[in-house]
Order: sequence, then structure tokens, then C-alpha cells
Amino acid sequence: MSEPVSPAGRRRLAVLGSPIGHSRSPLLHTTAYTLLGLPFDYSRAEVRSGELASWLVSLDDSWLGLSLTMPLKREVVPLLDTTSSLVDDLGVANTVLFTADNGTRRLHGFNTDVDGIVRTVSTLDSARPSSAAILGGGATAASALYAAHALGAGKITVYLRDPARATGLSALGDRLGVPVRVRRLDELDAAGPLSFVISTLPGGVADGLDLRPLDAGSILFDVAYDPWPSPIAEGWGSAGGVVFSGLDMLVEQAISQVRIFTGGKQDEPLHGEAGIRAAMRSAVGLAPAHSPAGGEAS
Repeated sequence: MSEPVSPAGRRRLAVLGSPIGHSRSPLLHTTAYTLLGLPFDYSRAEVRSGELASWLVSLDDSWLGLSLTMPLKREVVPLLDTTSSLVDDLGVANTVLFTADNGTRRLHGFNTDVDGIVRTVSTLDSARPSSAAILGGGATAASALYAAHALGAGKITVYLRDPARATGLSALGDRLGVPVRVRRLDELDAAGPLSFVISTLPGGVADGLDLRPLDAGSILFDVAYDPWPSPIAEGWGSAGGVVFSGLDMLVEQAISQVRIFTGGKQDEPLHGEAGIRAAMRSAVGLAPAHSPAGGEAS
């Protein structure tokens, strides 16, 4: 896929991964930078497993940073010059900021996926899950486990098609001091009603699973968003549970990326962030949301 060339003085960013054609990140970021009045051009590029290192070498000095999705969130980590503490904990980065040091490009890695889950769920004042079920065992599952712990879950069960893939998640649970049980995905039907579920499975993989909310405050966070609503989201919502989609997560993790790409700190809100958030949500068809816990700059 050929990439557009930015006019002189403009900075370039992109989301990389495979498949990437469905990504809404270009729309979200372009909406934010337009409101901020910044000369940033954000696009997408198909980059497969094993191709990232050579792709990075091809970039010129107009590039400011990258967003990463599967299968690159773990592959990028050995290529980074610095990493945030969260990347160190998870071994997963979805954001890369470029800086120059005496003419040498340096790559700084961050994880904003945890922000995407925590800030979204925190919009519910009553969201204090004591336990969580996580579906899937990939890079996003590590972020989901960390987020569930940050939201208060003291017990976590991971459901995977191949339980052998849970080694890293179990080790992460040990580091966080959270017991992690591992179950096969086909055991989920026997789990009964659940209070908090984060599905990190690709679109279509969770179709047919029997997920039932424990009560009206029970939360399903399905990180897939194409197509939407997913069958598990429809079933959960029809039974009275609370549903968040991958678009909710995508907006919030993108806001953290915008903070980083504009020279701010990941945990410090943008000036006028409430309006930026509302515009980004509208751009992808989401209703306005209440401010996440922690406040924001006006």
C-alpha cells in the first residue's frame, strides 16, 4: 500500500498492522489534530509479522510516531530505545514516539491500551469489579488483565482456545499479586453468569459463546468492533448487562496517543479534551460520554 507524501513542514503518523484496512484510527486521530490545529497527517499501512524492522528503516525525518495493532505489539519491543514502565510490565507496546538525538532517531514505546479499558469502564460510577473473565491470550489480553486489576478485580480467569498460551498471563498475574486461573474457551459455557468480561478475541471468534450477565450492572467489554454489534454483545445487552465496544477503547487509547504525539504526558489531559473526546466519539458513531474518573483540562 502506497503512503501519501506530507507537504513540507507537516509531520506524519500511521497505524500499522495486519489486517489494517478496517482501522478507524486514521479517522480518530485526524479529527483530533484538526481540532488542535496541528499539521499532522495520519494514515494506515499493512505491515505483517516480521516486516516491522525493515519498515522502520524506510522512514524519513517527517515521521513523528506510530500506532501499532496485531501482530506488532510484542514485536516492536526489542526495537525500542526506551520503554514506559507499563511496557516493561506487559512486554506490549501499541505506541511509538520518534525523537532525534544528534541526528539519530530514537524510538520510545508506550502502552495506551490499558488506558482505553480503564478510562472507559471508569465512566460507570458503580464499576468496581471484584473478579474478571478475560477471553483470549494475545497481546491485548495482557493489557486487559492489567486493566482488570487496576479496576479492582482480585480474581481473574483467562479463557483460551490453547491454554498453553497463558504462561505469560499467569506470570503477569503473579507480578501483580492477582490469582489467575486458566481455562479452555469451551469451558466458558459452564461458568454461569458473569459480572465482568473482557473479550480480546478477534471478530467472529467469540460468536456462539454463551455469555450471561450476573445482574444489570455486569459489564461486557468486547474489544472487537467490526462488525458491530457482535453476537455476544447483542446477547449480553438483551439480557440487561452493560456493553462497551472496541470503539470505546479505541477512542480512549487514541486520546492517550494524541497526548503523547503532541508533546504531553500520557496521564495529563489535553487542553479542551472534553470537546476533542466528544468529536472523536461522534466521528465513529458513538454517543457522547461522561468524563472518565480523574477529570480533564478545559
